[in-house]
Amino acid sequence: MTAGVNRAPQAGSNGRAYLLLTFTTLCWGANAVFGRMAVGEISPMALVAGRWMGVSLLLALFAHRHLRRDWPVLRPHLPFLAAMGALGFTSFNAIFYVSAHYTTAVNIGIIQGSIPMFILLGAFAAYRTRITGLQAAGVVLTMTGVAIVGSGGSLARLAALSVNFGDVLMVAACVLYAGYTVGLRKRPPVSALGLFAVMAFAAFLASLPLVFAEVSLGRFLWPTATGWIIVALVTLFPSFLAQIFFIQGVTLIGPGRAGIFVNLVPVFASILAVILLNESFEFFHAIALALVLGGIWLSERGKSQG
Repeated sequence: MTAGVNRAPQAGSNGRAYLLLTFTTLCWGANAVFGRMAVGEISPMALVAGRWMGVSLLLALFAHRHLRRDWPVLRPHLPFLAAMGALGFTSFNAIFYVSAHYTTAVNIGIIQGSIPMFILLGAFAAYRTRITGLQAAGVVLTMTGVAIVGSGGSLARLAALSVNFGDVLMVAACVLYAGYTVGLRKRPPVSALGLFAVMAFAAFLASLPLVFAEVSLGRFLWPTATGWIIVALVTLFPSFLAQIFFIQGVTLIGPGRAGIFVNLVPVFASILAVILLNESFEFFHAIALALVLGGIWLSERGKSQG
């Protein structure tokens, strides 16, 4: 969710925006680590429901003025916004946290870096947005990096199309979030906080059937003490503060420049996974990360020249 302003940035606003956006991507990168930490401490759907319940409560406290002001515009769009919340927040997070049971936080972070490429392809499919040659090359580079991660750096596994199940789930999650992002083009003209509040509450409601399904399948795990801490962390940092800071950063320097910072998510996820989870960062991870970031860089250059 982005918001732009037409006024020139004030002195010092660039530095403030860079700090806000760097912290935002640090929080989003940490989400991969939180997902791995949650394994055995809380079941995935319980974590999704707890996350969006917490965010809804925080937004009820801090965004109620925006919501009241925007309600006449928001109300006719409630079915669309509910679908967006279910797609971009509930479904993405549900698959994200399930994938953490089958793959590493390093892999999750690197694969998450493919989201801009899926957004590019989604925009082309939905709106026939032009894709330049450099952007196409960027897509190929990024998808190559994702394939290397999924195959564990093994050419034999890649040739046999044998990939990690958790990595496949993470790719599916990225496709869903890209679809949500493309859909934001049709968002109603309201404040970002008002829009976020409606979609967050819809995400919480959409998570409840998933919790019931988890219970019926005997896979529900009530949060341990650590599980509750993880719920609090994912609610406060990647969900609430990161969204608010991203909105502020976009307001200061615009969506185009702010979007570049999203490229830091796989970098932070990899660093945090190695430091906090003692995960190994192999040579193939470095190659994959370079390909993903290089693909995004090519895509950005292609966009500026297109």
